[in-house]
Amino acid sequence: MAKYYIISGETSGDNHASRVLNEIKKIDLSAQFRGMGGDQSKAAGQHLIIHQKEMAIMGFVEILTSLRKISRNLRKVKKDIAHWQPDAVLLVDYPGFNFKIAKFAHNLSIPVHYYIAPKVWAWKESRIHQIKKYVNELYIILPFEKEYFSNHQIAAKYVGNPSKETVDEYLKTLQNNTGTKKISLLPGSRKQEINTALPIMLEAMKNFTDYELIVAQAPGFDDTFYHAFSPKLTLIKNDMYRLLAESSAALVTSGTATLETALMNVPQVVCYKMNALSYRIGKMIVKLKYISLVNLILDKSCVTELIQGDFNSKRVTEELQKLLYNQDTTNRIKTDYATLHQKIGSSHPSKEVAQSITAAVECITN
Repeated sequence: MAKYYIISGETSGDNHASRVLNEIKKIDLSAQFRGMGGDQSKAAGQHLIIHQKEMAIMGFVEILTSLRKISRNLRKVKKDIAHWQPDAVLLVDYPGFNFKIAKFAHNLSIPVHYYIAPKVWAWKESRIHQIKKYVNELYIILPFEKEYFSNHQIAAKYVGNPSKETVDEYLKTLQNNTGTKKISLLPGSRKQEINTALPIMLEAMKNFTDYELIVAQAPGFDDTFYHAFSPKLTLIKNDMYRLLAESSAALVTSGTATLETALMNVPQVVCYKMNALSYRIGKMIVKLKYISLVNLILDKSCVTELIQGDFNSKRVTEELQKLLYNQDTTNRIKTDYATLHQKIGSSHPSKEVAQSITAAVECITN
């Protein structure tokens, strides 16, 4: 009876972790799962000792003010791993927390598998040495990471992109993806993100009264939370693809959702704003031309990014008007989206990761 300890720290990671978990169950019917995750991983059969909503922290300053809680949860996870003695640890993204777990598990001689490689190409490149030392298998999901890790003598496995996998599955079931007179708002999955982004988005939407707006409701937040911003909001919970399929355009807080929106072929404006001090610190540390995965993968400015001070209702209105009323802009974006699909390719990363980790566990348990 193989035991897998899985850790994901935010909504997208929970989604990807749960899919791997379900694939492992197909291979090993008696597998047991434990760790930190969200609602989807719990529904798939993982026993959660910590729900990831306790760790939904964004920004350098916010992390500093939450160090006590982070340290407490880190100690709890370490103690649980040492007691449960899993056959393998699967870490999903969330590097600040997961690197500490990788070192701890390695020192206990527990194999460490890391799915969705830490973005060491963006910042903290020194973590390369930690990957080499503590991670047994590294699974990468962005095409340009293949060359990067190869240049650093790390035999990472490119398994394809999990967002591409889930979008492709959804599109097969969709009969019509032409969009309607709706604009989707994706203000994020953390409370801080939503509190910052949603009011600006709603202010801009006052200029588009001929469109219906629909809001992606994040797990862990009830209707009341969103209706405090506006009592008449139309909310769609846990079904972002349906929301996007019905939309002519989208306003998206930076993150995995930008890539999923592009793969759903919906023109978008990427929006991002955080604590001013956190942003200044980030600018000094992170060296990237773009913040959205769409532009990073394409290595060009496909979608407009409104960052910090540029993320205001006036700029949002201007950029959204281009998407809705300028066909040349829309055609250019959708042409770039087609290239994005080609660059990522078609694969089944959840299945590949599951097959790799179960094979490794079988080798050490037999």
